[in-house]
Amino acid sequence: MNLADLDAFAAVARHRSFRRAAAKRGVAPSSMSKSVRDLEARLGVRLLNRTTRSVAPTAAGQRLLDRLSPALLEIAAAVDQVADEPGEPAGTVRINAPEPAVELILAPLVAEFLATYPKVRLEIVAEAAFVDIVKAGFDAGVRWDESLAQDMIAISLGAPQRYALVAAPEVIAQYGAPSAPRDLLTKPCVRIRFPSGVMPAWDFERDGVTTKIEPEARLVTTSLSLLLRAALDGVGFCSAFEGQVREHIAAGRLVSVMEDWLPPFPAPFLYYPSRDVPSALRAFIDFMKQRAS
Repeated sequence: MNLADLDAFAAVARHRSFRRAAAKRGVAPSSMSKSVRDLEARLGVRLLNRTTRSVAPTAAGQRLLDRLSPALLEIAAAVDQVADEPGEPAGTVRINAPEPAVELILAPLVAEFLATYPKVRLEIVAEAAFVDIVKAGFDAGVRWDESLAQDMIAISLGAPQRYALVAAPEVIAQYGAPSAPRDLLTKPCVRIRFPSGVMPAWDFERDGVTTKIEPEARLVTTSLSLLLRAALDGVGFCSAFEGQVREHIAAGRLVSVMEDWLPPFPAPFLYYPSRDVPSALRAFIDFMKQRAS
């Protein structure tokens, strides 16, 4: 059985696209398609359902992917270990993380990490949906504690964070500043929708009392950059991580309101499935631990 064909199938099945899988590997989509066809011909079973718009594993393909992904990770780890020079980590580290964690925690440290470990290659996928990192072929993930699997090893990535509720000065002048969550039900708001279709409620807490509201939104988007731009342009009130809007608040472009309703919460965690990790991942873990401290 050709290992390259198995790897190609796993990549296409994970990405649900020949084009995206090919782009990740720097090859032509036709090459990936041929590898999968050859594998299906040898096995005598269809592994992927293909349409002009989508690709998805068949039942047999999903069973193969579930068993294959951990094995491919082990092979990659073995190759990375052999490729290591003494005392110098080498190899690829694939990380899955939500966009705010990428922007606020990972992005500021990427250049320093790569300069410190020149033989390590990072692949960071920003994804809002929670994924099984083992099945999807990632070495580690970043999530907040409510999304962590119990069987994962997890390390905190720093100091507590908090949300901020902000609006442009002209919005405050026209509609007034809310003093309690229910006040937002009569004010213009902009909200985020996850790719899964879920539009998260806004959570508030004060004096031990938790309140969730779902205000009407003048704008709903899956784009964090559009969400922030709309808030800056005066479309409405916006809930965002404090780190994403701190500079705008300091410059007077946005006004922070209801700060006493938004207590801090723990930072996200870097998590991974095994204590026996390749040297490149170990270097990344130790680097993040040191920066978090």
